[in-house]
Amino acid sequence: MNREMSYLLGMICGNGEIKRGALETTISIEIPHKKLATENNNDVRIYVRASITDIRTVLEPLIGTGLNFTQQDNYSIISFTKRNDEYMMREILRYTGNAVSHENIRIDEEVFAFTRDEKISFLQGFADVTGYIRRSNYFFKTYMHRVYLEVPHNWYLVSDVCRLLKDVNIPVQAIDWAHPNMRDGNLVKYNEGKPDFWKKEHQIKIWANEFLPIGFAVIHKKEALEQFADELLLGITNDNKNANELTHKFYWEGKGRNKTKPIHPGENDEFIPPEIRGKHYDSWKDIASDLGYKE
Repeated sequence: MNREMSYLLGMICGNGEIKRGALETTISIEIPHKKLATENNNDVRIYVRASITDIRTVLEPLIGTGLNFTQQDNYSIISFTKRNDEYMMREILRYTGNAVSHENIRIDEEVFAFTRDEKISFLQGFADVTGYIRRSNYFFKTYMHRVYLEVPHNWYLVSDVCRLLKDVNIPVQAIDWAHPNMRDGNLVKYNEGKPDFWKKEHQIKIWANEFLPIGFAVIHKKEALEQFADELLLGITNDNKNANELTHKFYWEGKGRNKTKPIHPGENDEFIPPEIRGKHYDSWKDIASDLGYKE
């Protein structure tokens, strides 16, 4: 294993699609850009194109072929096709198992035995295609900036990523699960006649300064992370608090009371994995524990 391969595997796990053929397989990776302007009001598409140039320099020698690149207003796609009997493709297919896309993929257990640097590269690849850092992603105080990693539908992948973050000593600040007790905890949307409102993407939230060891290769995300991490640290200092004590904390290390939530009819929905289906939750932490992200 090497860092380049780890980065590629992270991108595939984060937002990849795998189309297997009898002789060849095509891997496509989508890099979404929900907003057309960066935090500094520059064109996101230009930044992504520049980032792809750098990513190509890293990945094309590894893959042994050129990367195709297409771009629309709200997403960019890189892709490549290789014969199934080539070593690179055999390795990719071994690590991705029977998955056909990021929606049913798992992080292979071998990844948890990678070196720290390789795990960091995997997580950066994952973050480049799932991560966002925006000024609106703060927590109560406007300087408390966070990175969001968005994972649609794949409950188990959320826990896998959180476990890998734990392995490199990066705590998760919160997980916004696509669960009725979390996304519609007071049944507001349900009572408005929107019973499936809660079926959204999962969001893993990490303090900006804690995410710095991973960072981004996509340029506009990298610049925003550095800016917002500086603002967060300055804000904490101005509040006469210790940044390490405030942000470097795993959920099982803190205390807190859970607000009791009413039973939601969606708790038995088949959208929820069988391990936790039919259970009521007052905290995201209990869902995380039941799905494998725990001390």
